[in-house]
Parts: sequence; structure tokens; C-alpha cells
Amino acid sequence: MGVINSIEQLEEYRRELAATAKPDLPTVLVCFGTGCQANGSRLVANAFMEIIKEQGLQVDVNIGIKTTGCHGYCENGPLVALRPQDILYLKVKPEDVPEIVEESVKGGRIVERLVYRDKVTDEIVPRYSEIPFYKHQLRIALRHIGTIDPTSIDDYILAGGYAGLAKALRMEPEDIISEVERSGLRGRGGAGFPTGTKWRSCAAVDSDVRYVMCNGDEGDPGAFMDRSIMEGDPHAVIEGMIIGAYAVGSRQGYIYVRDEYPLAIRNLTTAIEAAREKGLLGENILGTGFSFDIKISRGGGAFVCGESSALMRSVEGNVGEPRAKYIRSVERGLYNKPTVLNNVETWANVPEIILKGAEWYASMGTEGSKGTKVFSLVGKVNNTGLVEVPMGISIRELVENIGGGVLGGKKFKAVQTGGPSGGCIPERLADLPIDFDSLTEAGSMMGSGGIIVMDEDTCMVDVAKYFTGFLVEESCGKCTPCRDGLPRIYDLLTEVTEGRGREEHLDMLEELCDLLTWGALCGLGTSAANPVLSTVKYFRDEYEAHIRDKKCPAGVCKALITYSIDPEACTGCRLCAKNCPQNCITGKRKEAHVIDTSKCIKCGVCKDVCAFDAVRIS
Repeated sequence: MGVINSIEQLEEYRRELAATAKPDLPTVLVCFGTGCQANGSRLVANAFMEIIKEQGLQVDVNIGIKTTGCHGYCENGPLVALRPQDILYLKVKPEDVPEIVEESVKGGRIVERLVYRDKVTDEIVPRYSEIPFYKHQLRIALRHIGTIDPTSIDDYILAGGYAGLAKALRMEPEDIISEVERSGLRGRGGAGFPTGTKWRSCAAVDSDVRYVMCNGDEGDPGAFMDRSIMEGDPHAVIEGMIIGAYAVGSRQGYIYVRDEYPLAIRNLTTAIEAAREKGLLGENILGTGFSFDIKISRGGGAFVCGESSALMRSVEGNVGEPRAKYIRSVERGLYNKPTVLNNVETWANVPEIILKGAEWYASMGTEGSKGTKVFSLVGKVNNTGLVEVPMGISIRELVENIGGGVLGGKKFKAVQTGGPSGGCIPERLADLPIDFDSLTEAGSMMGSGGIIVMDEDTCMVDVAKYFTGFLVEESCGKCTPCRDGLPRIYDLLTEVTEGRGREEHLDMLEELCDLLTWGALCGLGTSAANPVLSTVKYFRDEYEAHIRDKKCPAGVCKALITYSIDPEACTGCRLCAKNCPQNCITGKRKEAHVIDTSKCIKCGVCKDVCAFDAVRIS
């Protein structure tokens, strides 16, 4: 079917697709997320096509094959899933493909060496849905990712795509806004502002032009939630934006994507063109008389352009600098017209809310934070990747049940949430529910959804210094608190980590952070003090150890540590001496070695290569 001219034709087209679908056909789903592609999933997909051809099999007759978005379990890529068998294979290489085809596709057997193996019990878990990383998740924003081809609009429609739009176009705009309000959906980009309230405010402004925008900038270190949605399910974002545009009376939308996301840009561009060809974007959508289109705007990678007003200035072609918040974007946003700006994840939730109802969505989560949240779980944790869980899950549940606990069996120390402007929450508060209000009360924030797990070897002063340094580099410099305050905070932290800290530095840090919180122009500046304030609050003893004792308890800050070799543990294997770049380790074979501390640059190579844990840090 070419252009779909009515809601009825859309439903008819979905039925036609369903009639030709083969749900029982063995289908190979190769992850084509950025991480898996970097690990060689394209070669794996090519190997499947070659072996299928060699064996005389026919695609979509004997076997199905799809390249999908990110499956989420990133550390184990390339990932290959088999449906309907519900099998997931990890770290698949091209040479594994013939065995998978022979054993699993044709023989219905499991290739045990490629499936998930529990790190504690050593028990294999072949079923995708039973792997702990997946079984504790609840996917709404990620509902299609990993199961559909993101470049195929037919795949999306067959999976129920654009049904939410069809329902919305039969509703009054006011009723759509009310539905979103009752759902309790809050913005997933960081601030957590009620989505329905924002839409209502924009719709109420007397204007002949309104804009709808999607923030896909996502500049937080370690964050890849929005990227994965744009890459893996671009039509969900587009459908959400069309619904939002209809609700507020907009004819033009923009998706702002950082230029470092080439796959996201490519898949979004493909999806927008396909939606136009089907009559789902452009003039007279589905014959309803409503017209709306979307353009992609590429960002240059400036972190500050994730802030709403800076983003809009960037789209206009101006320098991406924020403006004072007394001017609300819903009244005067892009080109000084009323504008609704939501992030990728927020838009992806909208079609499901309209389709299934506000009460369904509001039944999940907590009183003040409804629904689910997508997180990138990274750091010192066994299972890293992309997860979606109900709001209100505890930090401990996320780290232990889904993350599989701390890497190497080390002690769980803290998590950092909310990106570089977020805070660090200690292990003793790990039973804290993850929701907007609880995280804010603890001195952190939800942010866009990055969670970094830290173990006993993490220096919290160094963590505060790292994130402050990032913010110094990314500050636009428009307001004095950021321009002058952040570098001074960074300098003080540097003095502390280099052994030049003084007692009064703690008071100075807290005073500067207070000035930054209350005096910065935009939300990025007012939250920039969180890494420092939260670490001073919960890990003050580490700051005091750096200042008073000139010691780094975690053994991270080079100026405050010394490397030595325990003669009782050293076997004299000479591995450390051979790898030392300074040649400062001496000793005969099978005798205890010694480090010349006057030459040691504290690179840590000796500790990394020692198989007998003989290298000590003090």
C-alpha cells in the first residue's frame, strides 16, 4: 500500500501485514546497536546471509533474519536472539554462525557455550526472558527495541505502531492533553516537569504558530538511553511528536540530535521519509485535515545545548547559550513562538499512554513519579547496559538484581546518578527508591538516566574533580557563577587531590557551590555543584583524609600514594620488572623485588600485571 489516506486504511494495512506475517518462522535477530556494531555485529549478520545462501535456504521462507536496535546487554555483544525460541546468544562471532544455524535454527537445539551463564552458580540460562538482566525489567519506552527492524515502517506498524496516533486523531486535542496529565508522565530529560502541564500551557498561548521539539542531544558521560531509542525505534519518537503536535496545534517539529550520533540520524531520517511516504507526516495526515512535519537539526556536541533555551538558539542558527528562565519556552521558545520541548524517552512513552490509557500508565511507579524509566547502567557492575524499570525500584535492586552486583566481588560504595550535574549516593542509602523526589532529597537528581556504579577502589574526591572538570570544559561561560566559580571549584579540588589541601578548603568549596546553585543562569549551572556537595556530605572523611593525613584511602590520587612490593607475597617472577616503563623495579628471579619510589611514576602497571597480589598501595 502506498499513501494511507485514512485511519481506516491504516487499520486495514495492519491487518494485511499480520495476514502475511509468520510468527512461528525461526527468526534471527542480530543487534545493530552502536555497541554491537563496534564489536562486529555487521560481520555476524553477513555471515548469516552467507550460510543461508550456501545451504540453499530462503529468507522469510525457511528462516527470517533482521537487524535490530540495541538489545541493552551491551557488554556481551554482539548479541543474537532467536525467535520464537526465546534464545539469546552472547559475544557471537562470524565463525559461530554455522553452528547456530545447524543446531538452533534447523535442529531446535541450544548452543550452550554461547548462552548466558550465571556468574555465581555457573548455571546456564538460555531463555532471553529468564536472564536476570532482562527478567526484572518492564519495558514501555523500549517496547520494540531488539524485536523490530528500525528501518522498516512495516515492522513498526505490524507491532502496533501508529495505533496510538490513530486513536489520538479521533480525540479532541483537549482530551489528549488531559489524558497525558492524568497519566502523571513527567519529562525524562532531567527536570521532571509534568508533560501534560507543559502541553496545556503551550496550547493556551494565543499564537498562529507553535513548535514541537525533541531533545536528542544527550551529552552526559556514560549515557546512551536516548541514542538507543532513536537508533532502535525512531518511529516511536515520531509518533509521539505527531500526537503532541495535534494536541497543542503545531504544524512543524524539530528533532535536535548531536552530530556524534550518525546511526541515530540515519535511522531517524529513514523513518521520517517512510512516514511521509505513507501519509503519516506532511499534509492532511490520514485524511484528517491535520498537517505536521518534522526536520532534523544536528548539534555540534556542545553539552550546554542540552539545556532547553540553548538548544532552541542552536536550532535558530545562533550561539547555543541559555537565557534567563523567567521567559518560558511554552510562551516564547523557538523563533519566539510557543514551543513544547520534550526529550526522546518522553515522546516514546506518549503513544502507549494514549493507546492504553492514563490509568494504565499511572498504575506503575510511585505517587509522584509514574511509569518507568530507562537507565544506562555502567561502571563497576557485572552487567552493564540499557535497562528500563518501574519508577520506585531501589538502587540496590537495580545494582544487584539487574546489574548482577559489583564487578570482581568488591564492596559496593556508591552510585552517581543524573549525569555530570548529578550527585553521588552512598551504599548506606542503596535502599532509596529511584524516583524524581527521592533522588533530589538525597542531593542528586534523576537527570536523563545515567547510573554509574562505584566500588571500594573509587576515590570520591577524584570523582567530584572529574565531573567538575567536565563541566568547566562544557560551560558556555555566559554567567559569572559558571564562568568563574566552576574553575575555582576545580582548582580547589585539584589542590586537595594533590596533597595541598587545607582545612579551610572544605568551607570554601561549600560556599562556592552555594553561590553556584543560587546564582547560575540555567539549570546546568544551578545543578553543577551536586557532585561536590553530595561527596562532601556523604564522604567527608575522604576529603579530611586527603587534607589532614595527605592520604587517598582509595589509592587513586597519585600525589598521595606510594607503590611498594610485599616481600612475603612476591615470588620473584620478574613480570612487574619487565613491564615497568621506568625500569624502577629491581630484584633477582625467585627473590622479592623492590620499587625505587624516587623513579616510580605511579602508573599502576606493576599492580595490573602481578598475578600474586604482591604490589601494595599506601
